[in-house]
Amino acid sequence: MRAVGRGALLLLLGACALTAPVRAHDLITAETAERYLARAQQDLATIQSREPAERRAEANVALGRMLDEIGELLNRDIASHGKVQGLPSHYLIAQLQGKGAPLAFARGRYLAHVAYYREALKLAPDAPSASEATLRWMRGTFYDSFDEDPLEVRRQSPEQLREQIALGERFVQRYPSHPDIEEAQFIVLVQYVRGARAAADSTSRDAFSSKAREAAQAFAVRYPDSMRRAAVPVLMEQLPVAKGR
Repeated sequence: MRAVGRGALLLLLGACALTAPVRAHDLITAETAERYLARAQQDLATIQSREPAERRAEANVALGRMLDEIGELLNRDIASHGKVQGLPSHYLIAQLQGKGAPLAFARGRYLAHVAYYREALKLAPDAPSASEATLRWMRGTFYDSFDEDPLEVRRQSPEQLREQIALGERFVQRYPSHPDIEEAQFIVLVQYVRGARAAADSTSRDAFSSKAREAAQAFAVRYPDSMRRAAVPVLMEQLPVAKGR
C-alpha cells in the first residue's frame, strides 16, 4: 500500500497558504516571558485550589492553551535554526519547569499539552470549556502522532487509537456547529482509516473501513469546496482490500 505523498499531505493537513516564518526569539522578549509566567502562576494556583471543578477545568484549558502557544513559537525557532534561540526563551523554559508546568518535549520538538485537556474533561465534562478541551486533546494527539505521513503512526497503541476515535466521535456529535467542526470530522476520518489499516482481524478491519467510507461520503457532500475534500479519494485508496475481492 503506497504512502501518502507530500502534495497529498498538504491537503490532509488543510494547508491552504504559506506564511512567512516567525522566530520565537522575535516574539518572546523578557516582557512577554514575564507575562506568560504570571499567567501560568495564576492558572496553577486555580488548578491547585478548592475552587469549583468547572473553574479548575477552565484553568487547565487556559494553561494548556498557553503552553501550546509557547511550544509552537519555540518549534518555529527549532525549524529555522535547529535549536531554541534567545535568552528570554531559555529563561521562560526554565521558569515554567520550576513552577511545575514544564513544556512537553520529545523527538526534537515541543508537543501539545494534552494532559491539561484530559484533566479538564475529567473535572467537568459538560462545562463550557469542554468543547475546547476535547478539540485540543484530539487535535494535539493527532498532529503529534506522525512526522510526514498521517497514516504512518508512531507509537500509538490500539487502545489509544480507540480512545481518540471515541473522543472525535463525541466532539462531532456534541458540537456540530463548532467553528472547527470540519477539521474535527476530517481527523475522525483519518483515524477510521488508521483503524482499518491497523486492525488485527477482518471484523475490525471491515467495521473501520465501513465507517471510513461513510465518513468520507458525508465529508465530501458537506464540504464540496474544502481543500481537504481533495484528499478524501487519497485516503480511500489507503484502505486495506478485503481478502477474496
